[in-house]
Amino acid sequence: MIKYIPISTSVLSQKMVKLREFVYIFLGNINYMKMVPGKITLETGEFFFGQIPESQQSCFGEIVFSTGMVGYVESLTDPSYAGQILTFTYPLIGNYGVSDPSSWESKKIHAKGVIMSEIEHHYSNHSATRSFPNWLEEQGIPFITGVDTRALTARLRVSGVTPGVISRQDVNPKEFEDFSGIHWVKQVSIKKPEIMGEGEKEVIVVDCGIKENIIRCLSQYPIRIKRVPYDYDYSNESFDGVFISNGPGDPMHCKETIAILKKVLLKKKPVFGICLGTQLLALAVNAKTYKLPFGHRSHNQPCMDLTSERCYLTSQNHSYAVDEKTLPADWEVTFRNLNDQSVEGIAHKQLPFFAVQFHPEAAPGPCDTQWLFKKFYELL
Repeated sequence: MIKYIPISTSVLSQKMVKLREFVYIFLGNINYMKMVPGKITLETGEFFFGQIPESQQSCFGEIVFSTGMVGYVESLTDPSYAGQILTFTYPLIGNYGVSDPSSWESKKIHAKGVIMSEIEHHYSNHSATRSFPNWLEEQGIPFITGVDTRALTARLRVSGVTPGVISRQDVNPKEFEDFSGIHWVKQVSIKKPEIMGEGEKEVIVVDCGIKENIIRCLSQYPIRIKRVPYDYDYSNESFDGVFISNGPGDPMHCKETIAILKKVLLKKKPVFGICLGTQLLALAVNAKTYKLPFGHRSHNQPCMDLTSERCYLTSQNHSYAVDEKTLPADWEVTFRNLNDQSVEGIAHKQLPFFAVQFHPEAAPGPCDTQWLFKKFYELL
């Protein structure tokens, strides 16, 4: 059994916690949390030590990492992180606080837990309404700080993401959560249809855990949006196009979504998918998907448009990808990841069906590919 006990976390970090406690008390920060020794235990047996709030309960989930320098609010409120414990590789999290809920990607935090090298209690930003630690406490989200996130990330990159738990140091879990076996989309999708926007064209938006910024981007165009649950059968309704959203977990769980999409493709109306939507569109045409070793979670993934040979920096958050070899002959790969050569976009060669694995709506990340929303609107 391997134990990672870097000097930065086992000695210096604990001294910094005590120093910070003194400073916060001196400054009158009444919201300061008392921290106690904690640890991360991976299902494979490795330990990573840090500090957790004294009253915090153990937190189970699939441990993943994101290399983004900013955007912790948008990431944590992204429903695609449901069931996962998110490790931030950037060393300081919380320095600009937390903005008003109107700018979040959903109404709450969906990640099950947070792992950081250092958490900042004091913040400075004109739009912030609360501190990051207080926000986690309000939302009931467990976290651990003072962790050697570089060592943890190196472990995940080499051996792949794995189930784990955040707990006190004296807790030794025997069982872990089976992330891949849970239907996460069912948990985050809306329960009944919603209508929004005005326009001559109507778009069915299949909510598999959609980010609010996707809705904002679609709402920039004069269209009527009907947002429906993942298992809602809209195939016999009147519409001009279909959008399939992002979402968490294994796409193979969304059997109802795939079956409905197969019927809709026969109508030959425009279909646009993002992230999980790409995988579902591929499965609907009998292609296959697979799980990436450690996923793509960052704001600077380089993707090449194979038509123009132009490269874009993209925001991504996904665990699964499309198996290129299984795509039908009348489909093609349109974008490719330049880090690992995986599929980042697919399209039908003649019909108006296309999807991208990255997030053109960003939030957080670059907005260089938002033109894809315009492309979809023009196809309507």
